[in-house]
Amino acid sequence: MSSRFTTIMIPIISIILGLIVGAIVMASTGFNPVDGYLALWEGIFGDTYNMGETVRTIIPYVFAGLAVAFAFRTGMFNIGVEGQLIMGWLAAAYVGYAFNLPTGLHAVVAILAAAVAGGLWAFIPGLLKAKLQVHEVIVTIMMNYIALHVVNAAISAMSNGGEKTPDIHDSARISSEFLSSITQYSRLHWGFIVAILAVIIMWFILEKTKTGYELKAVGFNKNASEYAGMNVSRNIIMAMVISGAFAGLGGAMEALGTFGNISRMTAFTGIGFDGIAVALLGANQPFGVLLGAILFGGLKNGGTNMPSAAGIPDEIVTIVIALIIFFVASGYIIQLALSKIAKNKAAKKTVKEEK
Repeated sequence: MSSRFTTIMIPIISIILGLIVGAIVMASTGFNPVDGYLALWEGIFGDTYNMGETVRTIIPYVFAGLAVAFAFRTGMFNIGVEGQLIMGWLAAAYVGYAFNLPTGLHAVVAILAAAVAGGLWAFIPGLLKAKLQVHEVIVTIMMNYIALHVVNAAISAMSNGGEKTPDIHDSARISSEFLSSITQYSRLHWGFIVAILAVIIMWFILEKTKTGYELKAVGFNKNASEYAGMNVSRNIIMAMVISGAFAGLGGAMEALGTFGNISRMTAFTGIGFDGIAVALLGANQPFGVLLGAILFGGLKNGGTNMPSAAGIPDEIVTIVIALIIFFVASGYIIQLALSKIAKNKAAKKTVKEEK
């Protein structure tokens, strides 16, 4: 069995298995799997509006996945992407309404402000890791909750006790009348271009720059990197800051593209936590993250159509989507099974030839 054939077949088999098990779950709970999957398909590709909303849903998952993947590639485990994302969201929303700048430049400044806010929020766990060896998982988890309450307090202050910040100026928006009009007035915005650029930038940093080489080397072996003359502390902090900047950019897309403001939150958005799954689905590779975000965002947006179109409860929809993602993420197991089958066939063929 050729490696190319195996590479193609593993994702296909994974998705089919996920769909089959998801169908079993729907059937066992009294719902029609065919209706369910038709509703899922319609929710993703049913018309240009749904397709526009699907792409819009994918955009923040790309940034969340890149943030987690960048940290993984540099030996860090950034569980604080959620907090960094909402800090970036707040920064972009604030710059968007508090300043009057020329169209285009305003959006760029707001996006950069979001990246800086996310990076600064990630700087703290990076510093503690580098200087005091405090594990970044613990710090980043705690900082998610700090970010949630800081953002809510800031929104209340900015809006004089209101539930959301003032709407951003049109000059800061990355929404597009053209994209909206060709997708039946969906909320699709130019953020998908920024997401693709972010994928390329991450690839370039890690694969084509000295900084990227050092970041990966420190993550792989701190002692050897220090012996080679690399500044380990600086690279640990830099890895977290860049990871946080990617997360902050995801928040900017929501502030400047989808909502035009930020509202008080009673719970986390979940995008940052889902970024862990997106990164793992994409094997922590930039272009893999893009594909993982497409799968994850597509299923998320399509799943919203299943309760109304097929009468399937949200809880069952969540289980079905989770099963599909689970089997896609379990591709290594399927690869082992295919390899074993191939070896058994080769062994049988050898025995026949000997006879």
